[in-house]
Amino acid sequence: MPFQQGGGFGGGGGGFGGRPREMHKATCAECKKECEVPFKPSGDRPVYCKECFAKRKGSGQ
Repeated sequence: MPFQQGGGFGGGGGGFGGRPREMHKATCAECKKECEVPFKPSGDRPVYCKECFAKRKGSGQ
C-alpha cells in the first residue's frame, strides 16, 4: 500500500494533516541572516536559510 499524496514534502507553509507548520527562528550558519525553519534547531547541526540551503543543495554538498 504505497503512501502517496500530490505536492511533495510539506511545501508552501501547509504541514501534514492540514495544520500550518510550526516555524522556529534560527540564524543561518552561512550568511548569519535570521530566518525561520519548520523544525526546532537542536544546536548540534548548522541551520541554513532558504537561499543558502538551495545553494548548498545545488552544489552537491
